[in-house]
Amino acid sequence: MIKPFKLRVPNKTITEIYNKIKKYPWSNIQDMNGWEYGTNFKYLKKISRYWVTKFNWRKQERKINKFSNYLTKVDGINIHFIKEKGSGSNPMPLLILHGWPGSVVEFLNIIEKLAHPERYGGKKEDSFDVIAPSLPGFGFSGSPKKPIGPRKMAKIMNKLMTKNLGYKKYLSQGGDWGSTISNWLGYDHSKSCKAIHVNFLSMRLFNGAKTKQEKNWEKRFKRDQIMEEGYRTQQATKPQSLSYGMIDSPVGTAAWILEKFFSWSDIKNNKIDKVHSKDTLLTNIMVYLVTNTFNTASWIYFGRREEGGRFFPKNFKKIKVPTAVAEFPKEMSEWPPKTYIKRIFNLKRWTKMKRGGHFAALEQPDLLVKDIRAFAKTLR
Repeated sequence: MIKPFKLRVPNKTITEIYNKIKKYPWSNIQDMNGWEYGTNFKYLKKISRYWVTKFNWRKQERKINKFSNYLTKVDGINIHFIKEKGSGSNPMPLLILHGWPGSVVEFLNIIEKLAHPERYGGKKEDSFDVIAPSLPGFGFSGSPKKPIGPRKMAKIMNKLMTKNLGYKKYLSQGGDWGSTISNWLGYDHSKSCKAIHVNFLSMRLFNGAKTKQEKNWEKRFKRDQIMEEGYRTQQATKPQSLSYGMIDSPVGTAAWILEKFFSWSDIKNNKIDKVHSKDTLLTNIMVYLVTNTFNTASWIYFGRREEGGRFFPKNFKKIKVPTAVAEFPKEMSEWPPKTYIKRIFNLKRWTKMKRGGHFAALEQPDLLVKDIRAFAKTLR
């Protein structure tokens, strides 16, 4: 059964969040002057002030509710999704998947462009039926009883698309965890997931690098990841301990999330506002707060570790469905050489973007939409 869903957060919940922000003990935190040690003190204080004085949650609710939102049960879990029926007579089903610390908020500015290209100078025949779910444990979806990883989530997403929504074939797109889930959709569910488009690689080959170029990349990758392992290790090993502190601290939750939006985006001269508006950042943070999902959203890291970690299984065979890669230059981790990628995917398209980072749908929505559309043309 599929039920319509309308977002309406109680006033009491919003008031409680705002009161906690107002009472935050700023005098107990040292200003370390910059982002080197984590989220910038001055910026966090500035955005928190904006949060309680100018930010309009109801306006952001209306943006989400502008689309058709639904709830449906998959494997006993309530799954929330936005569905925008595409223009024309034969729109291609497109599953777009967010990651952490994101949400469906990332896609609010690309859903209409994908579903109705003719409104933006395109053609109706390039349209998609856009399905944008909240992952299990994230946002407006329900949570599993214990952590599950991206491979299990792929099974749930495939059931959503085929059994619940009735699509026989679909294209899956994702960055961050959405990319990992898309990988498993292409690998385990190729009968229905006919192709994948990804803008991030979070999984590696068990047998590792082979060529000199690949080995040099692997060394750089390991070096570059040292400063990004902290949050990942915590969430993959002891997510509950972290959540005790975050569940009662909107400012703490904001700091944990904002640091990633700064570090992983294509930001010049530390000007985060030039890339991400305060309203967009706070709306995404509020999704975690009003749903109390900071804890369960971090479970996916624990779940992946239980599934085998950041490596494909030893008996992994190539993902055979057609695959497109959109490489954004300021991604949090460098893409491997094409020889490495071709051992993972049936690579049909590789686009090197001139700008953009990890949050492609927010940072460079038009570039992402254009690339998805171009790849889909080869599949129609």
